[in-house]
Amino acid sequence: MIEAMLINAAVAAVLLLLGWLIAVRISDVSFIDAIWGGGMAVLAIASWLQLGAPGDRATLIAGMAALWGLRLFWYLYTRWRGHGEDVRYARMLGKAKEQGRFAQAALTKVFGPQAFLLYLTCLPAQLGVLASADPAPLGPLALAGAALWLLGMVFEVVGDAQLTAFRANPANKGKVLDTGLWRYTRHPNYFGDTCVWWGIWLAAADAGPWIALASLPGPLFLTFTLTKWSGKPLLEYGLKKNRPGYAEYIERTSGFIPWPPKKG
Repeated sequence: MIEAMLINAAVAAVLLLLGWLIAVRISDVSFIDAIWGGGMAVLAIASWLQLGAPGDRATLIAGMAALWGLRLFWYLYTRWRGHGEDVRYARMLGKAKEQGRFAQAALTKVFGPQAFLLYLTCLPAQLGVLASADPAPLGPLALAGAALWLLGMVFEVVGDAQLTAFRANPANKGKVLDTGLWRYTRHPNYFGDTCVWWGIWLAAADAGPWIALASLPGPLFLTFTLTKWSGKPLLEYGLKKNRPGYAEYIERTSGFIPWPPKKG
């Protein structure tokens, strides 16, 4: 398993290095968000391919991670192609670009850290697959993980579709989406992400307690970054400044976990 994990580390490094070379060529790193999802799909598939005889649990875990990652890759890639450079990255690297240090800054501030964090977050898929060579039937934890994964996918896919439709309507410019799943939680996509990876972790934990413990940093980090770091806090900070009425929307809706909205 150690050899397989080292191969996966090399795969992640090469993938992010290629992304960095493209970013330097086009002077834009914004597509890194698409690589985040696609990269995890690649690592899950790479793990599955390294098993001589994958068991049912390996196929389930790899399939869940791959479906989630490829869908997210395509959604974020098409969004980047349609909207151009992300203001977050433009702000982060703007000074370095003016000073001719864009390539160095893109590697040290974006692609280098993302390679490590992608590998870390994907630990449940990698370890869960690699510990599930045939025979590896689907136990109760794997089935529970699949159910939680499905819930997360529904929130992500439906939430993203509702947001895309909302933004496509010119009449909604400057408005806040507060219908559909967005009525119950301000971040159905983030909630979905969290459910997906805790579901994959549960399925991986079906392989044994040491796999559960070794892969735990993945969903813990993902939950932290979405709720406390670069997800919800950063997004809401920008929306409060640029969207009239967003502060009031926060007051009458739930944050991360779906729950009936506040009255009044």
